[in-house]
Amino acid sequence: MADSPDTRPSLLVRIRDASDKQAWKQFVELYGPLVYRFGRKRGLQDADAADLTQTVLHAISGAIGGFDYDPARGAFRGWLLGVVRNQLGKMHRREQHAPRGTGDTAAQVRLHEQPAPDDDEEVWDREYKRQRFRWAAERVRGEFEPKSWEAFWMTAVDGHAAAEAAGRLKMSIGAVYTARSRVLSRIRREIESLNDEGPGGEPC
Repeated sequence: MADSPDTRPSLLVRIRDASDKQAWKQFVELYGPLVYRFGRKRGLQDADAADLTQTVLHAISGAIGGFDYDPARGAFRGWLLGVVRNQLGKMHRREQHAPRGTGDTAAQVRLHEQPAPDDDEEVWDREYKRQRFRWAAERVRGEFEPKSWEAFWMTAVDGHAAAEAAGRLKMSIGAVYTARSRVLSRIRREIESLNDEGPGGEPC
């Protein structure tokens, strides 16, 4: 029987076991899109952002055996941002030393236009929370009736009023609020099951 969300080991503990392929697959599904979108926010083109994603994941997988994240020393999101920044720096240095004609390449220009560190962390935290929400939502979507899911999505994500959602979906306003509450609660539990922030970590 599979572990329940409340008792299954932290994903960050599980990926230390090289034989746990499912854990690594889940890690990639969760954090790969985050790194990619962050790279795009930093001005990278699609191919460059994809390269960044692969190098970050490769760096993590290469050190998996000695992976020893300690939540008491800081949030996981900060640790992961450090890995991403390190790989971005390497990309920048490679571009600086790459043979080129007159003028900077487009990639160099984009890398030189990176946001300041404070903006960097703000963008990262926002994308981190959004990705965890997207990931959890996709995982639990099949647990709900299509109409309940639509009621949740229209009100909690798209920002429509409950009355408008009720009219479109032919539901009572109370049923819309109930659907929204149930789905949000389930998504929060799924996020919390990651257990990658340590005690007091933000659920989304």
